Amino acid sequence: MKTDSMERRISGERLPVDAAARPTAVAPATAGLALAALGIVFGDLGTSPLYALQEAFHPERGVAASPANVLGCTSLFLWSLIVMVSFKYVWLLMRADNQGEGGILSLLALLVHDLSRGASARASRLHWGGLWLLLALVGTAMLYGDGVITPAISVLSAVEGLSVATPAFDPYVVPLTVVILVGLFLIQSKGSGRVGAAFGPILAIWFVAIALLGVASLAATPAALAAFDPRHAVEFFQRNGFRGFEALGAVVLCLTGGEALYADMGHFGRRPIRLAWYGLALPALILSYLGQAALLLRDPEAASRPFYAMVPGWALLPMVGLATLATIVASQALISAVFSLSSQATQLGLSPRQRVVHTSAATRGQIYMPTLNWLLMLATIAVVLGFRTSASLAAAFGLAVSATMAITTVLFMALARQRWGWSWRRIVAMTGVLMVADWAFVGANAFKIADGGWLPLSLGALLLLAMGSWHYGRAQMALAHQPGDGLALEDFIDSLRSGQLHRVEGTAVFLNENSREVPKILLHHLKHNQVLHERVVLLSLQTLDVPRVPESDRLQWQDLGFGFMRLIGKYGFMERPDLPTLLQQASTACSEDLFDPMRTSFYMGRETVTLRRAGSWLSQTLLRVFIWQRRNEVEASAHLGIPANRVVELGAWLELPAKAAP
Repeated sequence: MKTDSMERRISGERLPVDAAARPTAVAPATAGLALAALGIVFGDLGTSPLYALQEAFHPERGVAASPANVLGCTSLFLWSLIVMVSFKYVWLLMRADNQGEGGILSLLALLVHDLSRGASARASRLHWGGLWLLLALVGTAMLYGDGVITPAISVLSAVEGLSVATPAFDPYVVPLTVVILVGLFLIQSKGSGRVGAAFGPILAIWFVAIALLGVASLAATPAALAAFDPRHAVEFFQRNGFRGFEALGAVVLCLTGGEALYADMGHFGRRPIRLAWYGLALPALILSYLGQAALLLRDPEAASRPFYAMVPGWALLPMVGLATLATIVASQALISAVFSLSSQATQLGLSPRQRVVHTSAATRGQIYMPTLNWLLMLATIAVVLGFRTSASLAAAFGLAVSATMAITTVLFMALARQRWGWSWRRIVAMTGVLMVADWAFVGANAFKIADGGWLPLSLGALLLLAMGSWHYGRAQMALAHQPGDGLALEDFIDSLRSGQLHRVEGTAVFLNENSREVPKILLHHLKHNQVLHERVVLLSLQTLDVPRVPESDRLQWQDLGFGFMRLIGKYGFMERPDLPTLLQQASTACSEDLFDPMRTSFYMGRETVTLRRAGSWLSQTLLRVFIWQRRNEVEASAHLGIPANRVVELGAWLELPAKAAP
């Protein structure tokens, strides 16, 4: 309990749903969460032994599989797991939570929130906030690239085990991989909750299996245990020089899934994740890599496929089947993470609205996004058909993983300085080694751009353009609206009292960005229709920089008189507004019937955005992409859960840019 209270004090955040904050009496529940965490959190990390070590000894990009190199490279793998996963993610980064939620967008929300408070100068706030936003966008874009590459390399590396059984299977590896991936994406609409109960046990069996294989191989060649000595890693660099530095591009592959571990913290809490990691995942991974090292000490010729070379002939096909199941689980977990990331980005105003289907009535975090799902499927299949082997994809995978890891460390350092008040000496002491390692991984993978590193860079550039243009376009629209020059709400209501305005039965709901001013759509409605409903609700929606808002804090309401009511609904960036539900809650709070499905109309504005010939080439490009995205986004009424037959839209024209781009 002392550790948990210290973590809450350090992070400065409440942990209302974190299992780490619960008393030790709930050990069975914690064990159950730890088992579930194996499937969701550690799928990517757990399947990396299939392809990571063999990439280090790749004939063209790797080093020779000599005994000294085997021990040195394995030492790098072991200490990378200990330092970068056990220390960085499991011990350090999991303290940087946003009310129990983790991930790069949670870090961004914490940073922007902290920098927007206090007496800091506006210029400084905008400068640093813009920098963190840019870094978070780059990291998020690379995570999307990871979401495309992970299913491809994971399933491909598992199915390639058939080629070890007999070369006759070679022509069927790619087609079978494509079939498995198509099936994986087809079942996404069913929701991960229906098969989630099997995720943990599958990965538990997988971890036990790879640990047993490692122990059997290690028993035959216990000399591989010398890899625990970090001096072998130092000597590896001294002996191989620049070639040894390039080998870091393979070492980073053993860390794939570290970001998913951090992002999925909110689903399970610190304690179950730590229990699963230290209790099974880490020991199994260490034994697997040591077992592969022992095999290579006996037979350097097995470097092209060290994992499957450890498997006895009688167990090869069952192991391929288990590996395929494990990689499907790993892929499923990352696909679900991409869905959650996209939903968060929409709520934070970083991407357009997309259709979201909730696949579980009990768990609000389980969602399915049809358009994104099919785009991911097409991109993943294209990657498999283009690269055809896991060895070719490994070069592309490393750059996406290392870049995201490095950006996360930078954002954490900024958070520790700005929010927790750490001194630079303490920050360097805690994260200096991590920064050196992160950027060394990035540098090593940068030399693989021609070998496949261009893929995550290309995917990341496209997604960065999409998110950056959306953010820029929204900012230009806000400038075009010129907030602050609207009509004060109280003055408007007073002016109506003295007039002869015709009132009709029912409720009219007007969405209003500024709760203190009259929404322009209401003025347009009065101008054209010259009537007003007997009850008028002016509704403002706010997305806060917290993952979820407690129901007790969900809404604020104020009776303005003359049939007008001001209503403010508050949501976290991991929630999606539901206006009918919100109005029903408001009805209970204020003892008025604000939502009768047959007597309530929702008035919404539809702005047609046009491009003005002004600004730089970059500004024009960003706005063109923004306008295209805006035309193709999901209707606001569908996103907010409004019945389609109760929506009244009024149109307007808006020219962008609002002013010359800087």
